[in-house]
Amino acid sequence: MTDEYLTISNQIGEGFYSDHRSKFLAFAHHVTTEAEIKEILQNYKKKYYDARHCCYAYVLGVNSDVFRANDDGEPDGTAGRPILGQINSKQLTDILIVVIRYFGGIKLGTSGLLIAYRTAAAYALDSAIIERKFIEEEITYNFAYPLMNGVMKIVKDMQPRIIDQVFDTTCSITLSIRQSEAEALRKKLKSISFA
Repeated sequence: MTDEYLTISNQIGEGFYSDHRSKFLAFAHHVTTEAEIKEILQNYKKKYYDARHCCYAYVLGVNSDVFRANDDGEPDGTAGRPILGQINSKQLTDILIVVIRYFGGIKLGTSGLLIAYRTAAAYALDSAIIERKFIEEEITYNFAYPLMNGVMKIVKDMQPRIIDQVFDTTCSITLSIRQSEAEALRKKLKSISFA
């Protein structure tokens, strides 16, 4: 199992595609919860109230195990699925792509719709910034104050993020580190207790 995954930055990726006067506006968002997705979708539906369709797809979770594709009235499988296909082709997670369609008066047919939604989603991804992230593990370590220098040397060497720290008679530090390095950090912290 790997402890890294790909997602996009918080900057919204935007794409535009046009075919036979139909306009497809695409937006790629970094998201982490379904509640967040719901809110973003409501905002788009409000902002583009005069558009014919608001289609989307999303993938959530480090294992990409939560996903959905929605055609919003387009023929089954012609909008949400091609958008989801673009997300999967780049192996992204924690992402929502919304494609707004303004109907141009000419039907595009199934293959035309597939191409339009896929292309609009691809353009939004092209303008997004893809980031590699790591699954992290939190470790809380309690220690006596005289061990402070040893603990801080390990923190300096291994570079975990400090989540919380309490320095008193008994000290406590909570660190977050890449999952694959967590066991090594635990061993180093444990070893100074016996030094």
